[in-house]
Amino acid sequence: MTEDNGNPIWKNRVESWKEKKNKKKKPATTKVEREAEIPPEQQMEDKPAPDASQPLSTIIPIPKSRLAPYRSVIIMRLIILGLFFHYRVTNPVDSAFGLWLTSVICEIWFAFSWVLDQFPKWYPVNRETYIDRLSARYEREGEPNELAAVDFFVSTVDPLKEPPLITANTVLSILALDYPVDKVSCYISDDGAAMLTFESLVETADFARKWVPFCKKFSIEPRAPEFYFSQKIDYLKDKVQPSFVKERRAMKRDYEEYKIRINALVAKAQKTPEEGWTMQDGTPWPGNNPRDHPGMIQVFLGYSGAPDIEGNELPRLVYVSREKRPGYQHHKKAGAENALVRVSAVLTNAPFILNLDCDHYVNNSKAVREAMCFLMDPQVGRDVCYVQFPQRFDGIDRSDRYANRNTVFFDVNMKGLDGIQGPVYVGTGCVFNRQALYGYGPPSMPSFPKSSSSSCSCCCPGKKEPKDPSELYRDAKREELDAAIFNLREIDNYDEYERSMLISQTSFEKTFGLSSVFIESTLMENGGVAESANPSTLIKEAIHVISCGYEEKTAWGKEIGWIYGSVTEDILTGFKMHCRGWRSIYCMPLRPAFKGSAPINLSDRLHQVLRWALGSVEIFLSRHCPLWYGFGGGRLKWLQRLAYINTIVYPFTSLPLIAYCSLPAICLLTGKFIIPTLSNLASVLFLGLFLSIIVTAVLELRWSGVSIEDLWRNEQFWVIGGVSAHLFAVFQGFLKMLAGIDTNFTVTAKAADDADFGELYIVKWTTLLIPPTTLLIVNM
Repeated sequence: MTEDNGNPIWKNRVESWKEKKNKKKKPATTKVEREAEIPPEQQMEDKPAPDASQPLSTIIPIPKSRLAPYRSVIIMRLIILGLFFHYRVTNPVDSAFGLWLTSVICEIWFAFSWVLDQFPKWYPVNRETYIDRLSARYEREGEPNELAAVDFFVSTVDPLKEPPLITANTVLSILALDYPVDKVSCYISDDGAAMLTFESLVETADFARKWVPFCKKFSIEPRAPEFYFSQKIDYLKDKVQPSFVKERRAMKRDYEEYKIRINALVAKAQKTPEEGWTMQDGTPWPGNNPRDHPGMIQVFLGYSGAPDIEGNELPRLVYVSREKRPGYQHHKKAGAENALVRVSAVLTNAPFILNLDCDHYVNNSKAVREAMCFLMDPQVGRDVCYVQFPQRFDGIDRSDRYANRNTVFFDVNMKGLDGIQGPVYVGTGCVFNRQALYGYGPPSMPSFPKSSSSSCSCCCPGKKEPKDPSELYRDAKREELDAAIFNLREIDNYDEYERSMLISQTSFEKTFGLSSVFIESTLMENGGVAESANPSTLIKEAIHVISCGYEEKTAWGKEIGWIYGSVTEDILTGFKMHCRGWRSIYCMPLRPAFKGSAPINLSDRLHQVLRWALGSVEIFLSRHCPLWYGFGGGRLKWLQRLAYINTIVYPFTSLPLIAYCSLPAICLLTGKFIIPTLSNLASVLFLGLFLSIIVTAVLELRWSGVSIEDLWRNEQFWVIGGVSAHLFAVFQGFLKMLAGIDTNFTVTAKAADDADFGELYIVKWTTLLIPPTTLLIVNM
């Protein structure tokens, strides 16, 4: 592969690295120096806005008048809990000792669970961004646009469960972003190798040539056509161009025709031909066997592709289906995302990556600019591994009876985490620093001590120092990596080919895999395709890095990229980054950045919760458990650790919850009760405990802005999910660990029709409903 990777002459490559290393450092410093050197009066003349040199974002703390009472009540509740448990333990009920002991154990677990959930919300913050300052700083008139490039990742598996029209709308909303077109690339991961997905993408690329200029001309929102045309609002508001109505009508007609073509493809795909699918040129579709097919890449649009109907350039659109072969572990979504990391590094190598689920479209065309206000701010962005946006949803009934919106989590818990070390990664709507995905620590943090720099250094600080320098990659500076290459270059006993093999094997094979083009891309902090790379062989190299055996004997999925070992790879990936000392940021623009569809009927919702809970149990039973992982470097803040512990132990609350929900019925049936006759002191303690619970909730609602209905729905569904999905997740997790029985989660079906809440009241029976139904009957 080394001879065919684009440029086998390592001498030229090393020289280009030296030059790039010098060039890389200049842009970041020259911008600041230029602003410092220019006199203030000239700055006013040159800059579009007078505040271009000011911070791009600011933290808005919660007012003390709201936060101080909240913290006081938390402390008071903790004291009352201590007194309450003292009373409960010192006043056993001898006539019903078993019931009493069970209830006390349950209550202690609930108190522990409350502490884990409550204290990471000790210092919640809000943030405000200044997009105008970002433009003033990086988009000066008459100068090259200096905004950072972004690679978008959209992942899809089954086009029959994730309708192509939904995926297409996500793609169209990305291509029509309010961002420089040469800075945007969209990668679609088709992990099911479906010809339906490929053909619908061909149609989408063609329709984008009309849709993108229309969006930008009239500044419409949102830029996903299905959701734009279905809005029940005055679409003429704020529109001043007389031609708008006529062009909108024509565009709606074009979109309806486009939908018919997509629907025809879907109808055709319902029945697979016996001989398999064939492409338009008569050749068999390579992905006819989704479990055994070669890697496939197709580049649409982009710099050398078709322009839009007005002759303007469009963002690059790339279809990717990684190679799959029997006998290889493919690691589901996490493996697909890692394949996209490598493909994008070879083809475009943007310094930032934004990943979206196929049903999460861009609702705010300035969303990327919002993220760049943090990532491109020299004061803030250096130590930021990712910017997480909240998930917002369409198609949910007004009362949100199954808590699909997760409002309490996104508007309360995540704001609290933002004040500590940052929000957890929730799997979609997240902009990553590519260097953080490569396993490096933040630039401002000192490296780990050499004695603990092995791959298990976080949990085994005393482990013997590794001899192989490739194992020190986690916190290695780019200078150290360059030095390894330069030192090998000085060996005169090897020819150029042997040197290139040595470089791959000794420094990078165990970390990044055998691709010299990809390795070179990891050394470019500011992104960009390597000058030494041969464009004619880039696709061949991209195919190589998505081969099914590429990750073998490397650190992919262990220390770099999306981390394997759990169906909730998102929690694990963010946790590893925080352990290295990175921080993340929560961005909540007034107009939601992304919107998705949620499962609105009860059985689909429970299966979604089951998948999340099972992932948490898997992490709890793995070496990455936050109870013990990450102590070596001391980079994970203790409140952040509490939050991560909460994310992995919450399914175990199902066991005491079921016991506690059964106690009232058992007490009534047996005539034995868990509490003795109350004294005056006990009555005060019980009353104080109930009041503190209520007041905590009220004060939390006050600073977060969440409605009482959202809180009630959240508590209601917590009980439903707790006695069903969480319980099953605990047993499935232990079955997987002890017996090796793996449970496959099903992809949540995405809504494709326009029926308002059509499935809400449909009861689809599932075994998950047995425990809550039994509890209801017993209590009644």
